Amino acid sequence: MASGAVFPFGGLESADLIVDAAYAGGEAGTAADDALARLLPVGNQGGFRPSGSPRSGTVKLAALYTSGTEVDWPDVLDTRTGVFTYFGDNRHPGRELHQTQRGGNLLLREAFALSHGSSDDRRKVPPFLLFHKAIPGRSVAFNGLLVPGAASLTSDEDLVAIWRSTRGQRFQNYRAQFTVLDVGRVPRAWIADVLAGRGYESEHCPAAWRAWVDGRAFIPLAAPATAAVRAKDQQVPRDLVGRAILAEIREHFRGREHSFESVAVELWRLVAPATGRCDVTRPSRDGGRDAIGEYMVGPKSDPIILDFALEAKCYSPETTVGVRDVARLISRIRHREFGVFVTTSYFAAQAYTEVRTDRHPIALICGQDIVDALKSHGYADVASVRAWLDRISPTT
Repeated sequence: MASGAVFPFGGLESADLIVDAAYAGGEAGTAADDALARLLPVGNQGGFRPSGSPRSGTVKLAALYTSGTEVDWPDVLDTRTGVFTYFGDNRHPGRELHQTQRGGNLLLREAFALSHGSSDDRRKVPPFLLFHKAIPGRSVAFNGLLVPGAASLTSDEDLVAIWRSTRGQRFQNYRAQFTVLDVGRVPRAWIADVLAGRGYESEHCPAAWRAWVDGRAFIPLAAPATAAVRAKDQQVPRDLVGRAILAEIREHFRGREHSFESVAVELWRLVAPATGRCDVTRPSRDGGRDAIGEYMVGPKSDPIILDFALEAKCYSPETTVGVRDVARLISRIRHREFGVFVTTSYFAAQAYTEVRTDRHPIALICGQDIVDALKSHGYADVASVRAWLDRISPTT
């Protein structure tokens, strides 16, 4: 279950929605056990669950449900910023972007278009309510009230149609980014008013929702992490696909591990797109750095250039990056530079702690980060990663 309160199945029709609370499913062993369908009039299947029809423009509210098991389409909630990344429902070849069975992508297109309009347009955007799978059975947990977009994103960035391929067939899907509003409790009375078509006028309307409608003001539910040091199980993939991707990278560089340096640079570019020039250094003249580069901050017309040094280690899953490895990079960072350490393995607790405690400007990119970066750019299986590696760093 979730870490908060647990609401029994029998009373879900009248329950408020509380962030991090769990809502228990039934015990009949049928689809009627679905907790989300008992909470809201949205049906008991699918990731998109609107109350109303996207095709006729009658959606009053929409539940977004994520199971957390779609490795090819990883929905991600960044609790530090309150930004939630969600993938649309065109996940297989053979259909046009907006012609999905439930109309989820059509709903995304309309909601994000309205979100960039006037306040009257934003009144037409249905509240999106985010849930994720909980246990046991068909229980769910509530993550928060969503609005399309984020303060840091433009209209060209918050909803993007991306290309993917399966068995040689290409197709498009949406990558949508929402903001979780700073609303700890969504009252049942407001849900009733929303369904009745008077959500904005309701006396129960959350202040953060009204502020977004009035002036597109984003008030996120941001919760910075208290622990700056990630444990081993947070740094290495637990799913089979993620582990296989890292194994493919290691196998690609077996016997020529130093060649991983150029790929580490490209992996860093996936994580940090504002990276500019970056040169892999020759082993005999690297000064303890595998690559040196520039990172651009500020407007593109007049950026500030920050220099960085990059270290790369193509390690096996049993080999940790220890204090000595990290200290080598720290000692080579010059004044006003920062460091980047990329490894296919993970950082030992002592090394990680020393970097964070002493506030060294080092970005630590571990195996899980590599897998996440590749998946977010469309390289979600071993075959696509292999093709990417052959293009970036051919074996011959």
